[in-house]
Amino acid sequence: MFGKIIYISDNMAHVAIQEGQELATDLMNMHVVFEDNDHKVMGEIEDINDRIIKIRFLGEIINNRFVGGVLKKPTFAAKIRVISQDEIPLIMGENSKSSFLLGTSPLYNNYPIRIDVNGLCSGHMAIFGNTGSGKSCGVARLLQNIFVNSNVPPYRSNFFIFDAYGEYHNAFKNINQINPNYHFKYYTTNKMDTEGQKLCIPLWLLDVDDMALLLSATSHSQIPIIERMLKVVSIFSKDDELATNYKNHLIAKAIMTILYTNQTASSKRNDVFAIIASCSTSAFNLEAPVQGLGYTRKFRDCFTIDTHGNFPESNLMTEYITSFIKDDLDEYEPGPAGFYTLKDLEKALEFTLISEGFLRNDSTHDEAITLKVRLHSIVIGEYGRFFDYPQYITRDNYIASLVSVNNRKAQIINFNFEDVEDWFTKVITKVYCKMLFNFCKGLQNRASIPFHIFLEEAHRVVQNDSDVFLLGYNIFERIAKEGRKYGIILNLISQRPVELSETVISQISNFMIFKMNHPRDLDYIRKMLPNISAEIVEKQKSLQAGTCVGFGTAFKVPLIIKMEMPNPAPSSGNCDIVNTWQVNQQ
Repeated sequence: MFGKIIYISDNMAHVAIQEGQELATDLMNMHVVFEDNDHKVMGEIEDINDRIIKIRFLGEIINNRFVGGVLKKPTFAAKIRVISQDEIPLIMGENSKSSFLLGTSPLYNNYPIRIDVNGLCSGHMAIFGNTGSGKSCGVARLLQNIFVNSNVPPYRSNFFIFDAYGEYHNAFKNINQINPNYHFKYYTTNKMDTEGQKLCIPLWLLDVDDMALLLSATSHSQIPIIERMLKVVSIFSKDDELATNYKNHLIAKAIMTILYTNQTASSKRNDVFAIIASCSTSAFNLEAPVQGLGYTRKFRDCFTIDTHGNFPESNLMTEYITSFIKDDLDEYEPGPAGFYTLKDLEKALEFTLISEGFLRNDSTHDEAITLKVRLHSIVIGEYGRFFDYPQYITRDNYIASLVSVNNRKAQIINFNFEDVEDWFTKVITKVYCKMLFNFCKGLQNRASIPFHIFLEEAHRVVQNDSDVFLLGYNIFERIAKEGRKYGIILNLISQRPVELSETVISQISNFMIFKMNHPRDLDYIRKMLPNISAEIVEKQKSLQAGTCVGFGTAFKVPLIIKMEMPNPAPSSGNCDIVNTWQVNQQ
């Protein structure tokens, strides 16, 4: 069948078809071995015409092990043969203590393809494919195979699935039938969904960067406003004596600043009343008594304006206000915030905007108003319910609650975002990913609690955003570059890789590519992935649904993988038009 080698290039051998021999019709993509005495090189048949077979070099077989890459090319006298049955496990993987079944090879009579758990799960992964190509079923089957695998039982695993359409609930809700120690937890944004726990995030766990994303900040000048707002709400969420004294100190300084502006008396009064309305204490409020010489006034009454447009009680007022100002409190740091609500946060922003003069400054007025409007729209809108957490909880305890169901460890945590808009899905996903990343970075034993994050419709959230300009980083890019060593792993599921962040894609270790046809996506994959060959790109264009090309650090060579249908399947199938159109006949 194989004749002599005619020509050898950097990575390919051109082999003549032996005269008088009938050529097998099923040779395409089969693996062959070049033998030179004790030296063996493995290749894959890439192209066949009536005279020449082109075979691309993949690696060498050394001491009965496959090693990717070829240092020594075969000679022209090398014997060429199809890979033997005994050699197939060298590229398909063997059943070891650290492996699991991924799928089967349609080229080798459904020979099982086994993957090392560390090889696949310790690095970032991408699953690409057109809609209907089998991505969701492939992901469901992949995770189901991990959980039915007896070699490495994933008792302490943490798979977070951020699900755009609520597809995966059906695939994993009965995971404890595999093993009673496995549990599934389901969060949902859909108010009509009675099976899931309603998604809710403690507001005080959001830092300045998170708030900037939630309020859609676009300018660096908005960041100090958010920082000040969070400091104010942190102070006003505490009830100890020192915090109370500092509240009074802040309120007094803010009022004195207003009184020294060149506004009219009525404008000053309005601003002072707005500050007191947003932030007051039992000792410092509009109804508090102000003691004069032989008489007492309510603080409110000190702002009566006379016929000349002045405050007659300005001296009494100033004396009262300055009594709360303590210079030593300027260095006070309130520490982490306690429990507070969206309404508390809105009051803190109001206090910040008035007391710091952001609304009186032409250069910051519009940006300040924008933040105010955006926060108010969340407070009064549908999305406010997602921050209505009932009691105070720390970050670590909140993360622990995410992976706990009925006092048992949940291995799969599914977030259903089908009831919210893309911008909110992106913000919440970033908040969770950053929270998990910071948790992992803070562990004393690095990578001792791994988190695997699966992002369905990843092109909607992992984008070339303005985060780097505004915050100095994008959390997905940071996880892509640093997360592996801390045990936080990204898994991107997308039908449009061209819309994904290039930085994230560049850090992906393993790929499972289902059928894709869009030329822009194919060209993007070809350019972004230096290890992908034109032959791999061509392979995936003709794949059947549920079949993918797998390649990367977990794979010995690029493989065509047939995935079994998951059982149960995710809710990702097509609409049954025939049955929905038919009228039931009585």
